[in-house]
Amino acid sequence: MNVIEINQLTKSYGKSRGIVDVSFNVEEGEVFGFIGPNGAGKSTTIRTLLSLIYPTSGSAKIFGKDIIKDAVEIKKEIGYLPSEVFYYDNMRVIDLLNYSASFYKKDCSKRIKELSERMDLDLSRKIDDLSFGNKKKVGIVQGLLHDPKLIILDEPTSGLDPLMQQTFFELLKEENAKGVTILFSSHILSEVQRMCHRVGIIKDGRLIKLEKISTLHENTDKRFKLETKTLGVAAGIAKVEGVSQVETAQEDGKETVKFLFHGNLNLIMRKLAETELTNIWIEEPDLEEIFMHFYEKTGDRI
Repeated sequence: MNVIEINQLTKSYGKSRGIVDVSFNVEEGEVFGFIGPNGAGKSTTIRTLLSLIYPTSGSAKIFGKDIIKDAVEIKKEIGYLPSEVFYYDNMRVIDLLNYSASFYKKDCSKRIKELSERMDLDLSRKIDDLSFGNKKKVGIVQGLLHDPKLIILDEPTSGLDPLMQQTFFELLKEENAKGVTILFSSHILSEVQRMCHRVGIIKDGRLIKLEKISTLHENTDKRFKLETKTLGVAAGIAKVEGVSQVETAQEDGKETVKFLFHGNLNLIMRKLAETELTNIWIEEPDLEEIFMHFYEKTGDRI
């Protein structure tokens, strides 16, 4: 079952960049990463999904309901954390959270207490006295206090210190283990790699790749480095289909060979089996390298 269904969603701001024909689904219980640099269209997509702004064309559904016609009903089951949070400065934290809870017509007091303790948030302080990081904590508690079925996060960790980021990720994993669906928008690729099952990459308002994190790793180059006492092996390795960017160096009677490989691993492993190796390293690319690969291929479209 799809919790989010987006079909050719377009938001035009005239000459300013919006989003163009964005289409993807987020399955129930999934943690979906939505990545791209600032200005790529992540926040516009999310704000359109939440009917904070209306699409120019295309459509979207959440829980099978139209994002515009059923906006009020949909929002009862969504927790949203925007990239920047703004509040009534003169309110105390507890008053703001109780005010937020009143919209859901349920007793959220226990949940507010639990979340505030987890996030080390002082409920008695005034909003105006809080740092940006503590205001972000308020936003996290506010977004989760009603036990939503879908959590939408837009650059959620900005302002949080590393220890609090760890606590926040643990909290999200616990929510996901309960079956909660999460849409996680970020330009910090290590966060997405850590949290998400699938990822959508957006560039200049267009989706350019939609894939499982595991498949992205499987289908991208692997980095090899090997050491051998057999000199001159680099020339033979360079002839294997899928090998590129071969670098070689010789020192103290040993040869070090570095290269990238894309394709059937059995081909390169058979070649390496012919070589007397003293050491070998095989590294997976991280998400940042994969991301840059797709961003450099500017003609790609899904």
